[in-house]
Amino acid sequence: MKVKRSLSLAAASAIVDGALAIARQQGFDPLTVVVLDSGGIPIAFKSEDGCGILRYNVALGKAYGPLGMGTSSRDLGDRMAARPNFSNALSAASDGRFIPVPGGVLIVDEDGAAVGSVGISGDISAKDEFCAIHAIRDAGFTPEPAKVDESLA
Repeated sequence: MKVKRSLSLAAASAIVDGALAIARQQGFDPLTVVVLDSGGIPIAFKSEDGCGILRYNVALGKAYGPLGMGTSSRDLGDRMAARPNFSNALSAASDGRFIPVPGGVLIVDEDGAAVGSVGISGDISAKDEFCAIHAIRDAGFTPEPAKVDESLA
């Protein structure tokens, strides 16, 4: 019997490659991009030459937190600012895969369901998020958050 994933390898790869292409077009620093399915399993990932060895773990944490909490890593950062104990608890509960800063974006399908997430690390968080939002949209999905927060740039 065949098992159906929430997000196909083709879609995840398109998001990864799209994010990297956007970063190159914009002249951003080298990025690491991770796409997870709705169960938090990595489907696709690439790390550009020049990325440090922690970039994968940071990108993974940016992608993992939104799936666990149902909102973007930007929103999580805003919510956790006044709740450091809860933020620490979430980090512990997720084995350190909780990075509440912009760059973790939910991938939403046409039915309004989160089918995965993308996490990006390499440049400042606002630029990471910019690439994620545009790559998700370019791949035919809806990003959450839907818009880049211009005040973060």
